[in-house]
Amino acid sequence: MSIAALCSDRVLLNDWHVVADLANLSSATAFQTRLLGVDLTIRSHGRYDKQIIREDSGEVVNSTKRYGFLWACLGKPERDIVFVPEAEEGDRYLVTGGSIAVKVSGLRMVENFLDMGHFPFVHTGWLGEEPHTEVAPYKVELTAADELVATECQFYQPVASPTAREGFIVDYVYKVIRPYTVALYKSNPAQKGRLDVITLFVQPVDEENCVAHPFLTYLKEGIDEAGIRSFMQLIFAQDKPILENQVPRRLPLDPRAETPIRADAVAVLYRRWLRDKSVTYGAIPARM
Repeated sequence: MSIAALCSDRVLLNDWHVVADLANLSSATAFQTRLLGVDLTIRSHGRYDKQIIREDSGEVVNSTKRYGFLWACLGKPERDIVFVPEAEEGDRYLVTGGSIAVKVSGLRMVENFLDMGHFPFVHTGWLGEEPHTEVAPYKVELTAADELVATECQFYQPVASPTAREGFIVDYVYKVIRPYTVALYKSNPAQKGRLDVITLFVQPVDEENCVAHPFLTYLKEGIDEAGIRSFMQLIFAQDKPILENQVPRRLPLDPRAETPIRADAVAVLYRRWLRDKSVTYGAIPARM
């Protein structure tokens, strides 16, 4: 299958996807991008009006703005954009973390985001370090809202966030909201009773390429927006070469394709959840 193949998955075509960080758009220059194999041109009409046009047909695509991003739906929207309740809290920064292009399936990107096991080896001295390499057992479930939630996740991190002054055991909650959208809730070093939130909106450019759009809702105490963005970009820069060396680039959905371990409990359920939703774009479907 060509990596430029168009998507036929209804669950993806009729959903909203981020296609640009509004900060990256110029009123004077058209912006070129791709979503689900479709080439798009984003044009600005004045400061606020953005129009997305399909290059193959010239049709205007459904679009809207939220959380500092421009969103597109190639089909007919069947539900609203993902709601991030923390964005309504006045004592948080709302930061777009920079758009990172990665040569891998967006589904691989989501799965990597869920993986605590790589912290000591890929993010050494930041999100993990030896000898603290074991992923403790955690709980994962499919909720009534059809979201995957992993709770009771804990991991020792030397520098858990830009405000961390010492290492500590960080509490994590992961939530897979849509096939290409995942959120991470993690302990705030200054306010231990509250959580910082990173929502990752992954743009499936085509089956083997994606753009990660982090949306960071961090508590303001002891930090600034530049520090939040810089920290996130540092972490993603460490992940990028690892992801781009994944073989195959698309995510295998057959449970026999890659051997899971206990730490992969949320990834195993994620792949099953994708199969149940008949998501094939960016994946290698399971054999019948």
